[in-house]
Amino acid sequence: MNHRTTLLAAALLGVAGVSLGAFGAHALKPFLLQAGRFDTFELATRYQFYHALALLGVGILQLTYPGKKLRQAALFLLVGVLLFSGSLYMLCFSQLGMFGPITPVGGILLITGWVFVFLAVYTRDGQNR
Repeated sequence: MNHRTTLLAAALLGVAGVSLGAFGAHALKPFLLQAGRFDTFELATRYQFYHALALLGVGILQLTYPGKKLRQAALFLLVGVLLFSGSLYMLCFSQLGMFGPITPVGGILLITGWVFVFLAVYTRDGQNR
C-alpha cells in the first residue's frame, strides 16, 4: 500500500471505529450487555482505533522511508485489524463461535505489521536505493 492508500485506510478505520464505538456504547449497549458481549465489542473498537492511528503513522512514515517494508506493514496492519476486530464484531452479533478462531490470525497479522514497521525504520528501508 502506498502512503495515500494507507492514509485513506487509516481515515476510514478511524471513522468506523469512532462511529461503531459510539453506537455500541449507546444504541447497542443493552443488546451487547444481554448477550454478554459488551467487553468484546469494546475490545474490537479499541484495537480498531489503535490501528487506525498506527496506519496513520505508517502513512506518514512512508514519506520518509518510502520502501517495501512499510507498504507491507500497512497491508498487514489493515488486514490484521479487519480480521481481528471484524471477527470480534461478528462474534458479538452472530453468537456463532466459528468466528473465534479468526481473531488470533488477525492478531498475528497485527504483530507482523508492527515488526515490519520496526524493520523499515531500523534498516532505513528506501533510503539507500
